[in-house]
Amino acid sequence: MKKILLLLLVAHISLAQKPGGIEFKTTPINSVFQEARRVGKLVFVEIYSPTCHTCQSFIPTLADSRVGKVYNAKFLSTKLDIGSPATQTFLNSRRLFVPSLPLFLYFDPQQNLIHFAMSNNSTDEVIRHGTNALNPQARSQGMKARYQQGERSANFLIDYAMFGRVTKDTVANMAAMNEYARQQSAATFANQTNWLALQKLVLDYENPMFQYMLNHMDTYRKAYGAEQTLQVAENILMSSLFSGRGAQYPIAKIIQIQQDLIKIGVDTKVAHNRTLLPEVNAYFRARQTAKAAERMDNQVNSNQLSVPEYVYISRLFNRSSPDAVDAPTVVKWVNKGLALKPAPKEQADLYYELAEAYRRGGKNADAQKAAQKSMELAQATQLDTRRNVEQMGKLK
Repeated sequence: MKKILLLLLVAHISLAQKPGGIEFKTTPINSVFQEARRVGKLVFVEIYSPTCHTCQSFIPTLADSRVGKVYNAKFLSTKLDIGSPATQTFLNSRRLFVPSLPLFLYFDPQQNLIHFAMSNNSTDEVIRHGTNALNPQARSQGMKARYQQGERSANFLIDYAMFGRVTKDTVANMAAMNEYARQQSAATFANQTNWLALQKLVLDYENPMFQYMLNHMDTYRKAYGAEQTLQVAENILMSSLFSGRGAQYPIAKIIQIQQDLIKIGVDTKVAHNRTLLPEVNAYFRARQTAKAAERMDNQVNSNQLSVPEYVYISRLFNRSSPDAVDAPTVVKWVNKGLALKPAPKEQADLYYELAEAYRRGGKNADAQKAAQKSMELAQATQLDTRRNVEQMGKLK
């Protein structure tokens, strides 16, 4: 298997460097941009994987002399392996998401993304994408302005939504897909095109196409298979729950997502686990501390938690709770963690959280004892004691 992958990689490099095709730089990406600034060219980046069959199929196209003529004249080009840590560092630094491979990205010399493409495999298409990247009126970079100016064609909305995904602009993606859904009739919601849109583009559980899917799951199961239908529906619900907007959902919306997870076929206990932290944080935002503590305590009582989990939930409540109503419950959780006879480092963490809970609850003497115990354990295991010193200072 390793030999086959090596041969594929060698073929990818040798064909990509075929005279007449795109001349891909092999220097680090930052060096490519430095050269681009020096010579005044844009930068074309192909995000690929040596094990991606679709990527392999593009090799002859990118090696075509017609493609090379356009790209070599106007761009400096490079290839980035999606599996490389350096590639991930670059993508993260530009806040870019790769929905599928290969992905074509076009940048100005200052590393600003100006255009993207998920191309069909043809010479004309690859040339067209490069030509669009050169045209300020056709670049993806201008889509937001075009949307604000009223452009609403279905194809444009699909492209704009995908650009929103690539650039992690969830607001733009949701606006485009909600508008797109409003343009479709319910009779077309389950067709192949809109199924692809649900798979690749819809991130909002309130999108009309997803709401239709939610209420017609059997239609999708028969057309596209039960497993894939469940996966798509689950992805949309979880994307909504853990989006930036989801972080501000009121408790009612979070409970609705929990119920929808169960509705699509997720096990009830799994669904409750999935929404646990969003529910607790929603209660915190609503200053309903008792309900947050009750929700977490139910979780504790119905599951066997590990010591790190007891540390985590105790720290969560000590840091995020809007008042001290939960303090006695946090003390109970810490003691359950200590009863598991953890290692000294974990004991130090638990006693630290125990002192915090006592302090928040107004039990200063108990807090001092727990803080002293945490300090002693930290010293014995040669841990950084700065937090302990600070905590004990607050308790004097």
